[in-house]
Amino acid sequence: MAPIRDKFTIHSKAVVCQDVELKGDITIGSGTIVHPKATIFAVAGPIVIGSGCIIEESAIIVNRRKEVMRIGDDNLFEIGCRIEAPSISFFNTFSTRSRVHHTVRIASFCVIGANCVLAPADDDALSDYTVVYGPSAERRMWTGKGKMQEADLRRKHAEYLREMLPKFNRLRRGDGA
Repeated sequence: MAPIRDKFTIHSKAVVCQDVELKGDITIGSGTIVHPKATIFAVAGPIVIGSGCIIEESAIIVNRRKEVMRIGDDNLFEIGCRIEAPSISFFNTFSTRSRVHHTVRIASFCVIGANCVLAPADDDALSDYTVVYGPSAERRMWTGKGKMQEADLRRKHAEYLREMLPKFNRLRRGDGA
């Protein structure tokens, strides 16, 4: 197997800390925030991360498929989660220490609960507003009630991080994309 070539495209308005581990062909969109100690590996195919995402420390995002891994806008990857889903739409929350296998595609407004593991043997897709919870990764549908409050809270969270992270961490500079 040929060695992985590193090619990073970081938008000038993204906040990416210096001690983030990046490997492969990775594009990071405007306003996305990547905490220190996060890991993003494009092992087989490229990873394209949309705008306004928050990737917290120890989060791991891996693309093991040849196809492009597309991550939509405004997703939250909390501490210690490991995500290998080839397609993630927008405004999803991957809670602390959650795991999503490369056979799962995620729609919009989904929540993967803390410590939940989604690892089906066959390809699977979560529809909009799916909540995965509990030790056996049970599923239910969310009504969408409160999504505007959640969006406002997430915007404030991102605003705070954009202000505070550069004060205490060195940043990777974007290429002005």
